[in-house]
Order: sequence, then structure tokens, then C-alpha cells
Amino acid sequence: MLSHIHIRNFAIVDQLDLDFTAGLTVLTGETGTGKSILIDALGLVLGDRADSDMVRHGSARAEISATFELNDAPQAAAWLRANELDEDSRSNECQLRRTITKEGRSKAYINGRPTTLQMVRELGEQLVDIHGQHEHQSLVKRDEQRRLLDHYADHKTVLSEVASTFRAWQKINHEFEILNEAARSRDQQMALLRHQTEELKELNLTTSGLRLLEDEHKRLANADQLINTYQSALQTLDDDNNAIAPQLHHITAQLQPLLESDPQLATVVEMVSSAAIQVDEATHELRQQFNRLALDPQRLSEVEQQLSEIHDAARKHRVRPKELPDHYLTLCDELTSLDNADATLDQLEIEIAAKAAHYQKLANKLRSGRLRAAKKLNKLVSANMHKLGMPGGAFEISVIPRADEKFTVHGTEQIEFLVKTNPNQAAKALKKVASGGELSRISLAIQVITSQQGGIPTLIFDEVDVGIGGRVAEIVGQKLRELGTSRQVLCVTHLPQVAALGHHHLQVKKHLSDNDVMTQVQALDETARNEEIARMLGGIDITAQTRAHAGEMVNKAQQRP
Repeated sequence: MLSHIHIRNFAIVDQLDLDFTAGLTVLTGETGTGKSILIDALGLVLGDRADSDMVRHGSARAEISATFELNDAPQAAAWLRANELDEDSRSNECQLRRTITKEGRSKAYINGRPTTLQMVRELGEQLVDIHGQHEHQSLVKRDEQRRLLDHYADHKTVLSEVASTFRAWQKINHEFEILNEAARSRDQQMALLRHQTEELKELNLTTSGLRLLEDEHKRLANADQLINTYQSALQTLDDDNNAIAPQLHHITAQLQPLLESDPQLATVVEMVSSAAIQVDEATHELRQQFNRLALDPQRLSEVEQQLSEIHDAARKHRVRPKELPDHYLTLCDELTSLDNADATLDQLEIEIAAKAAHYQKLANKLRSGRLRAAKKLNKLVSANMHKLGMPGGAFEISVIPRADEKFTVHGTEQIEFLVKTNPNQAAKALKKVASGGELSRISLAIQVITSQQGGIPTLIFDEVDVGIGGRVAEIVGQKLRELGTSRQVLCVTHLPQVAALGHHHLQVKKHLSDNDVMTQVQALDETARNEEIARMLGGIDITAQTRAHAGEMVNKAQQRP
């Protein structure tokens, strides 16, 4: 559960530190004091979208941190361990922190470690469930209706299996459609590919072969110049008495006998001898190259023809010449794939049928779970509608297979909430029957019931009691208090009947000073609480009778569990 929240420079909050305990905590205050700021701040630290307008005027940065005890949140504790974000294996606490700069940049932290908003949201969904003051408006949407039913049914595993099986079935279908479409023009494609591969095969190309062919062309094209140059070089190196090689050998022979007289000549002799050996080896290699050279116009023409064919093929296939060998292999693979297309299509059809059968089995299981949950939810919501001032009303969830039997990621049926507000009416779609006030009460009835499902330890209701009052308001407060016996519940309310039923009471006030606006939140003791309930009952003029009534309401409420 939420144990502490720290807020600094957020909206009109300068600095705020609040401790929370189990049970129902109500937040009240006059209109415009910013009662929902605390909920907004908590939503932000749980991963809601940040905005630079959230930073208090004149401040560089807003900061919100929330501390949660994990004794009642085993799933969240397991998530932290799985993601290696548990601060201490012996600790039963977790801290979420969020900062927003005046430029709109934000950072999120879990137990002091920077993390992504997605991870914050994943963790937050296991810690807090927030019901906004306008949530009843989304109740008319079918997607939200399906989500609420599935949340109440608490069948996350089968939902996940249905979704993953649907995506696998969808993927194989996509592969089949692509291959089947290609198969329609397969004969033409195969004829073209066979022609292209045979044409490239005749070139007998490899990357190294192309390089050798280009080198040979350079030699043949420049053979005349190479021959003359080689001849001149050989003559200079070794072909007469004044050539370099004989001269080096002669110098070595002259210096060798002098080593006994001057040992320091040894280095010189070694260097000249080494040079002679190098020149001999160079001469030998050059002579071999020279002997292989020949003026061969016919071979030059053949090589030029081969290179021309290679460059023509490269232009035709829109690749560089050196890429032709790999391109040839790619075309061969495409041809093989088309050759095997029939077998592949048959195999894909088998896999599609298997996935479809598995999906249908899971979808049927999901439908059974939804029908069971709908039956229970119908009775509970209808009973709550009666208590909430709609005695002739009835709630009904329609779980109908799709007419087109189309597979979807959410199953094969359509979910729709139906309601009748009078006993003689037929049940109709929620958005066509319920008025704004009735919709708010029906939404609250559903929220209180569905909130009891799952293991989320902290539930927040932000003015969900809009549009109700009197006896109905007291019943709403009783239900929230009842919920607070097993969960931590925070409720922002403007109704004294609901506020009186809280286990704890926080008051929100707005202060003006030096042209500045600040919101403060303080926990109320018994005396202050009676005064706040009296204000909510009597408005500006609070009489002794109003205070007595407020005290009676609080005393009566505190006698409840």
C-alpha cells in the first residue's frame, strides 16, 4: 500500500509530505482548492504523461516521490526481483520517483535507479488502481466494457494465451497470403529466374575470378610497355658487366679478404652481400614475369569480351560487377523457393489449421469464463443499482459470438453492457438508456465490485460520486468504507455523507500570500474533522445545529467496521 508521498514544486504545491495508512482515507476541501492535485501527482509518479505546465511557476523542476509497502503486493515484489530493481532482498518497501523540468523533460526512477516510463507503468499497475472522476464517460465504450468484464473475471493467463495464439495465427496467414499471391504469377517468375540464372552461370563468375580477369586485362593491355620496361630493368640489373648484380658481387669479393685486417668491415660486407642477394632474387622474379609476357591480341580480345559481358550483366541487374556472384546466389535461392512453393503452401495450410484450432479452443475457454463472470457481475451490479437509488434497474452483460466469426486478439465475441432503469423496460445499450447521473451511479457500482478483484492493494476514487446525494451518497460511502477494510482506499469527495465514513480525513486548503498561490494538505483530528463535515453540510454559515449534525454523522460512521 501507499505509505508516503513527497511533492515539491508541483502545480500550486510548494512542498508537501503526507503519510498514509490502511483503510478509507477521504480528501475534502472547498471547490477550487486543488483536491485532485494529489491524485494527479500520484498518477504522474506512476507513469502518466508529463507536461511543463505541471512545474510550479518560478521553479526549475517539479519532483514527486511515492513510497509503497510491499507486504500486501507480492506480485509487485516479484516484478521488482525479476527486473533486478529490488533495493534490498530484506526490504518490504519500494520507492517511485519522477522529476519534470520547466522545459518539459522528465525522468523516472524505481528505487533510485533510472528507468523507462513503460517499466514504471508496469509496476504501477500492480500497486495502484485509479478511478477518475470522468471514468463513467468511458463506460459506454465497448472496449472499456470488455476490459472491465475481463478484469472482474481475472483470467489474465487465458487472455494472454488467446492474444499470443492469435498473433501467431495471423503471422502464418500473412506468410501464406504472400506466398500464395506469388504463386499466381509463379510460372512467369520462374521462367525469368531460370533465364537470369543460366545467363549469369555462363559467366562462371566468382569474386576472386573477376579480380584475376581484371588483372589479366591490365597486363595484356599494357604488354608492349611492360616488355620494354622489363628488358631495360633486367639489363640494368644483370645483363652486362656494369649491371648492378655483378658489381655488388664484385664489391663483396673485394671486401671479404679485408675482414681480418679490419673486423669493423663485417657490417658493411653483410649489408652489401644482403643487397646482392636481394637484387638476385628480384632479377629472378622479374625474369619470370618477363618470360610470361607476350603480345597476345587474341587473348586480349577474349578478356575484353568477357569483361564487357560482365559489365552488361551488372547494368542489366542493377548491381556492381563485383556484386554479381552474390546476386546470382540470391536468384538461385528465389528459384528454389518458388520450386518448393507448393510444398511450403501445403505445410503452411496445415500450420494455419492447427493454430486456428488451438485459438478456437482458447477462445471458447475465454468465452466460458466471460459468461460465468457476466452472470455474477449482473447480479452484483443490479443489487448495487437498487441500493444506489435505482430500485427498478437491472444490469446485463451481453456476451455474443461475432456474426462474422472473425478471430481477434481479444477473442471471438462482442461484449456489451445493457441496462434497464425501470422494471417494464427491455434492456438496452447503456449509452442509450442511462442519464448522466444514472451512468455515474452504475459506473460506481461496477468500480466498487470490480475493484475487489485482483491483488492491487491501493484503490483511488477521484470524485466518482458526482451527481449523487442524500441516502444514496451515504450508501456509496458505506461501500467505500467496506472496501477499505480489505484494501487501502483514497477518495476525493465533495459529499459529507461519504467524508464522514472515512477511517482517516485529509483536508485540502488553498492559501494566497504575496500574490502567490499554494495548496496545503493536512490530516484532521476529531474536532477539525467535525468542523470540515459541518462546512460541507452548511456552507458559509455554520450553525451549532450543523456542527451537531456533523458530529452525529462522524460518530455514527465510526461505529461501523
